[in-house]
Amino acid sequence: MQPVAVLRMPVVRFVREGCEVVCSEGTNLRELALAEGLQLYGLKGQLGNCGGCGQCITCFVEVIAERNGSALSERTAVEDQKLRRRPSSWRLACQALVLDSVAVLTRPQVGRESLSSQIEQARLEPLPKGPVLAEEEPPLSDEL
Repeated sequence: MQPVAVLRMPVVRFVREGCEVVCSEGTNLRELALAEGLQLYGLKGQLGNCGGCGQCITCFVEVIAERNGSALSERTAVEDQKLRRRPSSWRLACQALVLDSVAVLTRPQVGRESLSSQIEQARLEPLPKGPVLAEEEPPLSDEL
């Protein structure tokens, strides 16, 4: 019997966009949003961004709710420096890895007031655990 690899699949709820996306544990939040065709950037970020290096600080997201207290990876030193004057719930999507289910608001600096009911609903609605997949490890080859 081969060992079984367990793959956790957290759910990311994008509040502004009204959608939920299942991803692999450890997925980069910026890459996930862009792969789903979500509008992560405001006008400044659309005109030019650093491509995910954490230097342009245009991929802000606000963490609205977490399934547990550490749904995203810890803040990086880059985030600590770049976001020092921003709310503690803000993250740079390019620096955050998804570890558990989370609800985020993209572009929190834009039109937040008009989304207050959606934000409140996202805070109150429980986040799903997400599927857990198990797959057999391929057999080790005896050949070198």
